[in-house]
Amino acid sequence: MPLSSDDLLARLRERGIAYALHEHPPVLTVEAMMAACGGIAGAHTKNLFLRDGKKSYFLVTLRHDAGVDLKAFRSVLGARGGLSFASAEALREQLGVESGAVSALAALNAAPGSVKVFLQDSLLDAVRINVHPMVNTRTLTLAPGDLVAALRDAGHEVTPFALPEARADA
Repeated sequence: MPLSSDDLLARLRERGIAYALHEHPPVLTVEAMMAACGGIAGAHTKNLFLRDGKKSYFLVTLRHDAGVDLKAFRSVLGARGGLSFASAEALREQLGVESGAVSALAALNAAPGSVKVFLQDSLLDAVRINVHPMVNTRTLTLAPGDLVAALRDAGHEVTPFALPEARADA
């Protein structure tokens, strides 16, 4: 049974992880999220749940305004074969969340090692980051180190990465 948002908050409190909780209308896109939550202090994020040609899964958290070239991103993730967005069904099965509610915290619903978790390196430099706690009607503000610690405590390795340079077409 996947963690609910309230289960997640209880787990964070049990571990002594400080956070601020913000309630808001449902948001399905980065644009809607920024309209509803843009005034919340801290780095805002977007998340990609990807799969490669060998059916390996990748959960990638980036700054909300970061651009991604999936072709150039393959090498960053160590993806084999083509890289594409995972299906909504895989999202529910692997992470226990619906589209629009994805964040690095959703990895807590996955078996350790079944999903590779990546966090953009510049987010680690932020004082606070904003992520969804299993639902798209809440946003948590917490320290990046606490996010990483919560994931590692549950057996998930977090790999920091720098975005690859966009390649110009010749």
